[in-house]
Amino acid sequence: MTKKAVILAAGEGKRLRPFTETMPKVMLPVANKPLLEYVFDAARKSGIEEIIVVVGYKKEVIMEYFKDYKDIKITYVIQERQLGTAHALLQAKKHIKDSFIVLAGDNIIDPGSIAKLLKDQSEYSLLIKEHPHPSKYGVVFIENRNIRRIVEKPKEDVGKYISTGIYKLPRSVFTDLEHCYAEGVHALSSVIQTLVDKGKHINTILAKSWMDIVYPWDLITVNEAMIQTTSESTSGVIEKNVTIKGRVSIGKDTKIYAGCYIVGPVIIGDNCEIGPHACIFPSTSIGKNTVIHPFSEIRSSIIMDDVHIASSSHISQSIIGKGCIIGDNFSTITGKTMIEIDDEIKKLETPIGAMVGEDCIIESHVVVDPGKIIGRKCRISPMKHIIKNIPSESKVM
Repeated sequence: MTKKAVILAAGEGKRLRPFTETMPKVMLPVANKPLLEYVFDAARKSGIEEIIVVVGYKKEVIMEYFKDYKDIKITYVIQERQLGTAHALLQAKKHIKDSFIVLAGDNIIDPGSIAKLLKDQSEYSLLIKEHPHPSKYGVVFIENRNIRRIVEKPKEDVGKYISTGIYKLPRSVFTDLEHCYAEGVHALSSVIQTLVDKGKHINTILAKSWMDIVYPWDLITVNEAMIQTTSESTSGVIEKNVTIKGRVSIGKDTKIYAGCYIVGPVIIGDNCEIGPHACIFPSTSIGKNTVIHPFSEIRSSIIMDDVHIASSSHISQSIIGKGCIIGDNFSTITGKTMIEIDDEIKKLETPIGAMVGEDCIIESHVVVDPGKIIGRKCRISPMKHIIKNIPSESKVM
């Protein structure tokens, strides 16, 4: 049985800027764990014994974080230039002697679905998923459970199944990859389509749960889902008159001061200080070494490591990047909005707050409109109302 997986983790994730300016997409935190760690964990739980991780952009961030990860054998291979998924997979060739699984480092997949792929008797298999917005992905057309066609980002919402990009492939696929790459085909899905055109049978298996992160606001949705899976644990010091309801995880050396009100699911990292009289509402994750001052309220948000939020701030449906220092009376307005990102206009179906890149200094009484993105290392003077995106390293005076 297949025991090896190749995990593609070399890309930057340009549409996730400013959060990917200093770290690769696969290392973005969801419920206080990098995306890639969920992939590693799912691979291990499904029965895979060794993973070959293709790294590239900011590879040292990945290798440093996982240097003590002992649960599964890890081999790193480097894609020096990001030349597409087919080229990325080719980098793993010398480590593969048998059939293997391909996983994306930035997708969350359940172990059971990978196990189904492992057990499948077909030479080629693909995990597919029903999706309400198939036109964002590769849409898969099926005949007798086999792939007939994969259409990348079709203009019309045709078909309901999308490709998760998670495959079981034979060793011989490397010959096809080399041949296609020489002809200028860079995407793995296009190589698969070439094989279908040549008459190869590629079986499809329905994935149970699969989540993809393409844009910054996807992090909030995935954080909400993954926080449901975290276990309850309370370390640190919890003073008297603290109300905790639901499933809450509090890290070691964290202090929750009197009068705080916390409703789970919530996860708070190590070495934090919360309150007194702060309110933390469901679907919020707070990274390590973070301070939240009195009378601040946070709901459905991702607060990364080393953040300092002053008193009487209101943050909802937002992402606050690592190392931000935020003054008092900071407010994010939430609402449905249109967001321009990477020369595309996106209409959001769910309310969104602010997305703030790392190491920003935001002074007191600043208000941010729904869906506005503040780049990293920005400095915003007091009493400002942010009504448009702010590029990284800007000053708003």
